[in-house]
Amino acid sequence: MKYLKLLLLTMMSTVAYAAPAIGAYSPDKPNETISSSMSSIETKVRGATVRITVPYTGGHGSGSYIKYKDMHIVFTAQHVSSGDLGANYLVTYKQESHIGTLIYSDPQNDIAILYLLTPFRTIEPMKYNPLEDVADVGTNIVYSGYPSSHKLMSFTGRVAGYADGEGVGKQIILQTYGWFGCSGSMIYTLKGQQVGVLYGVDVEYYPNTQVQENMIWVVPINQVKIDKAIKDLCYGFPGKRPKACK
Repeated sequence: MKYLKLLLLTMMSTVAYAAPAIGAYSPDKPNETISSSMSSIETKVRGATVRITVPYTGGHGSGSYIKYKDMHIVFTAQHVSSGDLGANYLVTYKQESHIGTLIYSDPQNDIAILYLLTPFRTIEPMKYNPLEDVADVGTNIVYSGYPSSHKLMSFTGRVAGYADGEGVGKQIILQTYGWFGCSGSMIYTLKGQQVGVLYGVDVEYYPNTQVQENMIWVVPINQVKIDKAIKDLCYGFPGKRPKACK
């Protein structure tokens, strides 16, 4: 989110963009212990969650490493990667980093896609398997992200309801945890389907300003024009084009 930039929703409530967090950060060690109580989907989602560094500011957001046909891409929030198409961002998982090039930017829905010319060696991408419809109330979800200066964290929750975003229609409200730096995290069902991209948290400002970190705003994944993103990339792709372009 853009820090302290608020989008007015009602007389008493606002949603704040989860601005890219700025703070000290050191990569995780290559190995970590994962409890057997985590499902295979939760483990895969965690293992495909990347940290995106914003150029010049040093801020960061989160993203999900996904394979679409034969292309390796990263979904994130547009306000995390708000540069011009073709801009580059540092995409990191633990101690491995790659350059992600911005190929799709939708500021209205706050979704962006980065293209990775070089795939990650140490992690597996999630399969692109989006929900066709907006997730039902009560749907259990899982996501991982990089809140504040913390290393990778994993969260569970459920769809609590909906709200109308300004000019974009139905938005999903989750009951889970979110904070600055989690923007761009992909929300998944427990079957591994993409629900949408996290972009904001509720803010109550009367009588005192207070972030409601357990009410999280998500734009539904069906707002993404994936074919447009790939078409634009394929049109100007140098050299041998990916099979997804054919």
